[in-house]
Amino acid sequence: MADVHRSAVHSAWDAFGDPRSIVAVHDTSPMVSTNTVYRIDLDSADESGTKRVFAKVSSYGSYFLFAEDHDRLFRCSQLLTGTRFDGFLAPVLGRDDRPFTYYDEQLWVAFYGEARRGDPLPPRLDSRQTRCLAREMAAFHAACTDIAPAIPATSNSIKSDAIHLLDLLSSPFASRNFELSAEHIGLLWRRTHDLLLAMEDIRYDSWTRVPILVDWNLGNFSVRRDPSGEFALHSRWDYDWFRVESRVLDFYFLSRVSSATGDRTHWTYSPHTLTEPSFVEFIEAYHAVNPLSEEEIRFLPMAYTFFIVNYVVREGARFFRPDLCAKFRNDAARVYLPAVDRLDIDPLLRIVTS
Repeated sequence: MADVHRSAVHSAWDAFGDPRSIVAVHDTSPMVSTNTVYRIDLDSADESGTKRVFAKVSSYGSYFLFAEDHDRLFRCSQLLTGTRFDGFLAPVLGRDDRPFTYYDEQLWVAFYGEARRGDPLPPRLDSRQTRCLAREMAAFHAACTDIAPAIPATSNSIKSDAIHLLDLLSSPFASRNFELSAEHIGLLWRRTHDLLLAMEDIRYDSWTRVPILVDWNLGNFSVRRDPSGEFALHSRWDYDWFRVESRVLDFYFLSRVSSATGDRTHWTYSPHTLTEPSFVEFIEAYHAVNPLSEEEIRFLPMAYTFFIVNYVVREGARFFRPDLCAKFRNDAARVYLPAVDRLDIDPLLRIVTS
């Protein structure tokens, strides 16, 4: 497969039409993921002085959704030009004012410019860092809200993805397809069904949708520190979970980043981080800059449920190695979703209702 991917990278680069030649192609894919990312070294620099680009090669799912996501990301970068988040997103490369994607009916490829280099956040944030990150995310979400009217709707949504999963779980072959017991399939069906009912009840279809990136782990973004010890969001890369949805979908991963247990020390998707005191601090600081509604806070357990049923269960084979996919799917039914019933979000509600 590696040879096929490398051949696709070369074919895509030829189709892209950049006159520079490829000198070397290096696999930089995350070892826990099925996604394939390559660093491409070129024989000369562009106008910014860089001789390096990145390529994402995929064959999972739909090329058409892949192309649609890259169109929206390309537009986001353009629309953020001139704001304080100008250059924050690692650029999707394009030509003729459109993002470039390559498709040979078997594989699809997109190219990215190198992200700006900043500082990583530590594995565990202190109180000051948590509040600073919250204020930065509040400002970023505000900027995304401003540009949202100029971003076309996407073909997928929380609702359509949940409906699709419900159909898959209703199949008589669901246990075989997901490699889960009939009991676990039944539990996942019920959770997905109840999520759809709850979304109908809150009229989610009428909620404000903004561009969001969902997967805020410490390896996906960097910051720029100032002499006072504060920091600003500096660069973001890795757009596998890009969506146009409620900003609330970003908060589960932000709770992991601000967690006292640390995002990197425990490889789990437990919801406990949503109720840790550090996340209460995060929400308090965020709310002071970009106010949240009571309805949005009450949606947090539903947003977490969607993350589990969609990214872990429905699309787990896309994002994780087979061994991790099997583990996380079993944990979803056995551990993660039952824990939702024990979440106490009252401390978060008090912030927005006081």
